[in-house]
Amino acid sequence: MIPLLDLKKQYETIKNEIDQRLQGVISSAQYIMGEEIKLLEKKMEEYIGCKHAITCANGTDALVLALHALKIGDGDEVITSPFTFFATAEAISRVGAKPVFVDIKKDTYNIDPDKIEEKINKNTKAILPVHIFGQPANMDEIMDIANRYNLYVVEDACQAIGAEYKGKKVGSIGTIGCFSFFPTKNLGAFGDGGMITTNDDTLAALIKALRVHGSGELGRSAYNLINGIKEEQEENIDIEDKTIYDAAKYYNYFIGYNSRLDNIQAAILNVKLKYLDKWNTRRKELADYYTENLKNTQLITPEVHHDAKSVFHLYILQSENRDELVQHLKEKRIATGIYYPVPLHLQKVYKNLGYQKGDLPVSEYLSNRTFAIPLYPELTKEDQDFIINTIYEFEKR
Repeated sequence: MIPLLDLKKQYETIKNEIDQRLQGVISSAQYIMGEEIKLLEKKMEEYIGCKHAITCANGTDALVLALHALKIGDGDEVITSPFTFFATAEAISRVGAKPVFVDIKKDTYNIDPDKIEEKINKNTKAILPVHIFGQPANMDEIMDIANRYNLYVVEDACQAIGAEYKGKKVGSIGTIGCFSFFPTKNLGAFGDGGMITTNDDTLAALIKALRVHGSGELGRSAYNLINGIKEEQEENIDIEDKTIYDAAKYYNYFIGYNSRLDNIQAAILNVKLKYLDKWNTRRKELADYYTENLKNTQLITPEVHHDAKSVFHLYILQSENRDELVQHLKEKRIATGIYYPVPLHLQKVYKNLGYQKGDLPVSEYLSNRTFAIPLYPELTKEDQDFIINTIYEFEKR
């Protein structure tokens, strides 16, 4: 069986480092918000090229925290792509706002900037582009539109850590960036994990507080910053020992969340981060090999925008005979994945938004034709050649 992704093989390559790091966390008995978290956030700030990197429980929470911090809620609208995982739109709905779907580009699968402006109205507060499958969206055009209409830009970079647009890492371009460390991601933990990036000091302070129930020193600091209160101006301090007050988790300033990355996951990510660029380079090599060797098939291979550097979270093909080809690959014990079989505007949960079949034709067209084949750094040339030959075998039928 050739899997879509082989996490066991990845673990075997760094087993000793991972095991030693995990033992260190276990021995320290620091399991929540410990030193590994601080180190990871510092490393991520340097890697992404941003002032603040804030870890959280998962990628979905990263999106929710970002939208909450921007005060997006009831009556607001957020423009996004329908061709992505449900969490993107779910986060918008979770804060009480309305997702407004804009169709995508047929070649890159990213939101089409030419179709964004017509969806903007007085209720629009943000644009939420998705760097889908590891390829950055066209951020110049998106940022230009956002600046002209005074809108926030929240980058969903959950599939694209390490990807670049015009030399800048995704997550450092918009108002806020959101990442996932789900195990299957290019930088994956051994469970759930997420991160928010921003260059805005006030947003960073608020997000840090929101992820821990809006409480304690983080909550107090954010509250004072947002309200322009100096420390000596604080009111209602009825605890003589100010040190206790600063650290007290029982003093709350915002309605927040319990969304912390645990120290064990941070330790794993601290080990893996130093290999990320190497792994992403390998992904590109594998993708290039697929593209070169599948150019004589009837399949449409991925196209990378000239301003973008994709990290190929997934290698996506288009086929007019997708279901039959997927079945053929399955019979040869080659795993595939269909991304995405139902675009978000046609999901039953969004029936109330009033979208009909035909409203977003590119997304609907691609949902019936796209699928992924195995691509991960440890994939061998022999396995890759077998996949390619199996595809040719199908086309000769």
